[in-house]
Amino acid sequence: MSLKTALALTLLCLLAAVVSCNRSTAPASSKLLIYTPHGQAQLRDFIARYKQQHPNTDIQFLDMGSREILERVRAERNRPQADLWWGAAHTTFQTAADENLLAAYRPSWSDKVATAKHDPQDRWYGIYETPEVIVYNSEAVRPEDAPRDWDDVLDPKWRDKVLIRNPNPSDSMRAIFGAMIWRFYKDTGSPEKGYDWLRRLDANVHEYTADGTLMMQKLARREGAISLWNLPDVWIYKEQRSFPLAYVIPASGTPVISDGIAIVRGAPNEAEAQRFYEFATTPENLIQAARTYYRIPVRTDIDRSLLPAWMNEPFNRMPVDWDLLRNQGNEWLRYWDTEIRGRSK
Repeated sequence: MSLKTALALTLLCLLAAVVSCNRSTAPASSKLLIYTPHGQAQLRDFIARYKQQHPNTDIQFLDMGSREILERVRAERNRPQADLWWGAAHTTFQTAADENLLAAYRPSWSDKVATAKHDPQDRWYGIYETPEVIVYNSEAVRPEDAPRDWDDVLDPKWRDKVLIRNPNPSDSMRAIFGAMIWRFYKDTGSPEKGYDWLRRLDANVHEYTADGTLMMQKLARREGAISLWNLPDVWIYKEQRSFPLAYVIPASGTPVISDGIAIVRGAPNEAEAQRFYEFATTPENLIQAARTYYRIPVRTDIDRSLLPAWMNEPFNRMPVDWDLLRNQGNEWLRYWDTEIRGRSK
């Protein structure tokens, strides 16, 4: 072998060794797919900050309603696509858990939430609280004239002035409709008086909108004067989009959803899902979500002085049998859809 050939082979070996070394020491890239109803602003914010710590993670997300996520995860159960499900009512997560769609994962802060705020088998954990409220256009309705309680929304003076988001795909509206039926069901064992309440509401409804965004836009344009919706969204549209909105927490009490997080069973990237799960639920990021996206944290170890002042104001919680609502809710909504909706004019 000539000296020139020997030198060339030596250089090739050294180059191969350097490339091999670089490949072995470079951080491996990973992927993560998140299903969420939390909206693109919050998702892009959290993903950008996550990638500052984990720049090699390729994160994708699908933004859709929580009930749509449930249907999608069901359809994909034999070949899961999503890794992390971030955002849905505890009732929806429990249904998914009962159908064996979620993986067990106990987060590092599991002892910092009440027992009722997570699945006993660790398949989902609540991270935010979501009260339901009466919302109104503050330019069209004076504060002293706004409804103070649920039954006030049935007053004939609101005829054709109420906007309601279609409840079937919405955890918030399912909670509100279910709670209205439960108020009577707990004493009578029957949904009939609750159905009567929904009929009287239907008589005042101007429109059932396809989604919450459209409902808020129509409310701001005075296509309706009042609505029923969740408190974090009211704050977002009021503060970040300058919609003329105000709200009332009903005097008799409000149902409060535990909004949760879970890892999809069979997730293709389970380790990365666990890492993002922990990231999104640190005290720092829960405070960020509270200040910027008006999400009320569930964790008991959060410094409440760092939260917006309104989050520390007491309010009356409505006691609700959530298991009953979860088990009977589809039938109640089916009856509303076929026998009540649009029939009370």
